[in-house]
Amino acid sequence: MDGILIIDKPAGITSHDVVARVRRNLRTKRVGHTGTLDPFATGVLVLLVGAATRLAQFVDKDEKEYEATIQFGFETDTGDRTGLRIEDPGLRIEEVGDALHAVKWDDVLSKFRGELMQTPPMYSAKKIDGKKLYELARKGIEIEREPVKVKISALELLPNEIRDPQSAIRIRVSCSAGTYIRTLAEDIGRLIGVGAHLTQLRRTRAGRFRVDEAITFPELEDLQDPKDRLVPMEEAVSHMPAIVLPDDRVAKTRNGLSTRVESGQFPDGATVRILDERSQLVAIGIARSAEDIVQPKIVLG
Repeated sequence: MDGILIIDKPAGITSHDVVARVRRNLRTKRVGHTGTLDPFATGVLVLLVGAATRLAQFVDKDEKEYEATIQFGFETDTGDRTGLRIEDPGLRIEEVGDALHAVKWDDVLSKFRGELMQTPPMYSAKKIDGKKLYELARKGIEIEREPVKVKISALELLPNEIRDPQSAIRIRVSCSAGTYIRTLAEDIGRLIGVGAHLTQLRRTRAGRFRVDEAITFPELEDLQDPKDRLVPMEEAVSHMPAIVLPDDRVAKTRNGLSTRVESGQFPDGATVRILDERSQLVAIGIARSAEDIVQPKIVLG
């Protein structure tokens, strides 16, 4: 059983909980997730099943898209609504509303588009010296974190349909893997001067996989055969350039032998799909331009 399952994760459970539940549904232990979602967040969680788990390193790097609600007025220790209030400018809600009303949002949001440096939050699954930051944070320990470069390719306001639009906004963000939307919300609040945290976060896309392709747990459990919802694992790397092998090269490739390609066909170091004549994924290779070859890196099947 090999393929990709796109789950619409509900709020209140961890990404690991999702994996455990799907393992039971599919009756297989070979299930892994890419792109962790916080317990309070919902939306697209890409699960890799069977041999597809070997493709995790490529799926993890895909661009993500989110819709989020930012509440202004104070920060929390987690950066979201599950945490305790910390930084508080002491403004009444009417004063927060007045401050937001005066904001030129195009100017503010433009400062967060493109490449920027972002400091990972303490309440995150990022590891430093082998320890997850959130485990240290729960013990009251805060350590220095090096800012990392992220890219926000799109950032826009959404129609405000929330209960208290006076002190909150909704945004849509397209960003590189590893971008923290909680940190983005805090940074926007600090720029405006009123503090902020997330109250809702929904991932609407991970790479080419969108939330309208995702399945909920009730839908999954109602299926006679949950395997029917598996997407072919080739879809996880469909954005990569490809070469097609003649049948007599397939076994040799699976044994680790390189394939010669035309000079200049791929940039040096490019990842390349290696397919058989039936368009089945045989391997993921790395282009070596000096030798005009594609060398298998991950062999499948």
